[in-house]
Amino acid sequence: MESSFLSNLDEWIKMQKSLLATIKDMEKNENDKDMDRLDLILASRVAFQHMMRTIKAFDQWLQDPMIIKHMPKEMLEDVKRTSWSILEQLLELDIRHTSEARDLINKLGKEGKLDPLIWSRPLFDEQQNQNNRRITFTTM
Repeated sequence: MESSFLSNLDEWIKMQKSLLATIKDMEKNENDKDMDRLDLILASRVAFQHMMRTIKAFDQWLQDPMIIKHMPKEMLEDVKRTSWSILEQLLELDIRHTSEARDLINKLGKEGKLDPLIWSRPLFDEQQNQNNRRITFTTM
């Protein structure tokens, strides 16, 4: 069991290193200015898909008794510190992007430039109806 476990870890490390090298090579060869909107969306989606996969694997890793029984506190501190840093950056990205998107949609709505295939009724009609509705809050 030990050798198969270690060989699985070796394979995971090899795969992650290969992906990291690929990402770094792509970053060197691609200039965001040369990418069109679709390229930017696809590149972002690939990044998020790999992050979600890695995060899910890390979460499973931290639930594995074989790992957590023997992992030293220093390694756990590193995981906690790094994961919180990543979380902070992700939240900042989300807040920034969502705020900018909200402002853009609001601006386009005021100018009557929202795509009617996506927005079935004017944005301000929706806002007016929302003002008459009870607000719901999301909790953690």
